[in-house]
Amino acid sequence: MDKSKRQYETTVIVNASLDDSQIDAVIGRVQDTITKNGGTIEAVNKWGRKRLAYPINKKTNGFYVNIEFLAPGPVLALLERSYQLDEMILRYLTLVLVPKAIALKAKNAAAAAVAAAAAATAEPAPVPVREPLFKETGDQPAR
Repeated sequence: MDKSKRQYETTVIVNASLDDSQIDAVIGRVQDTITKNGGTIEAVNKWGRKRLAYPINKKTNGFYVNIEFLAPGPVLALLERSYQLDEMILRYLTLVLVPKAIALKAKNAAAAAVAAAAAATAEPAPVPVREPLFKETGDQPAR
């Protein structure tokens, strides 16, 4: 990893009343801002439409997007300025990921991969056999 770049995570709430193609265009503009200014995108997680905790600009729903990227420091000012100018973005939050958080995320991803591989190769659990409610002698309960 380049020493001049740091790892960031930005979460954006886009106006959910837009069409999917318009939401993808907003996400594309954010990605372009990052890549054109020397950053590299590691992951784009679309969390989808969710109800907001409180109305923002008279909107009650938002489309949540989380982007993980590597970038030099000056990119953040440009990125946040583009967020402020874009009327389709309701809220945003950008965080610097500290090395401890990065290591924990890698550890959790490795554990999830191991668990998925174990689940894929494991035999299904045997179905427990129940004892019959009545004996085979023909005894029936009184009705």
